[in-house]
Amino acid sequence: MKKFICFILTLAILSSAAAMAAPTTYVVKSGDSLWKIAVRYEIGLSEIKAANPQIKNFDLIYPNQRINIPDATPLKSLEEEVARLVNVERAKNGLPALTINWELSRIARYKSQDMVDKKYFSHQSPTYGSPFQMIQAFGLRFTAAAENIAYGQRTPAEVMKSWMNSPGHRSNILAGNVSQIGVGAAKASNGTLYWTQMFIRPA
Repeated sequence: MKKFICFILTLAILSSAAAMAAPTTYVVKSGDSLWKIAVRYEIGLSEIKAANPQIKNFDLIYPNQRINIPDATPLKSLEEEVARLVNVERAKNGLPALTINWELSRIARYKSQDMVDKKYFSHQSPTYGSPFQMIQAFGLRFTAAAENIAYGQRTPAEVMKSWMNSPGHRSNILAGNVSQIGVGAAKASNGTLYWTQMFIRPA
């Protein structure tokens, strides 16, 4: 079974708002902070903390300390291909390419995994609420946002074909009022892929 639905949010102004592979070991250098390391590897602070239970105070890291960096993006190549195909479609329609926002991709990945874990398929998450609420809760500020979700498609090309053949999803992909994209995929135990695209224009 293949399904997909879309969600669109536009705001005038906002004032506020899986399983991991073997980790990489990073050796702390002078001037490093946990946030700098997180940005370097495009991974969330919570994932780094979960992979390093031996560290008692994450505000105090020191040179030559070893930190495990988990691979939180086992499906990253699929996610990047979806983003590439989005920009191919936008180019065909004379639209500027969207920039991949790794933080937004992380949020989209959480959404896909949440659908797998909680066994639902909806823009409204029992864990995070609406896409609007979820993006905001993760600290991103925006003036426009949209979400496409799908499951059952086996490849990036297949899920993009499904979305492009649906007027609502196509409209999100070709929206002129967004500039960044995040794509997140998650795989259920039976091998079914869940896909999430999130689009924003940063505030």
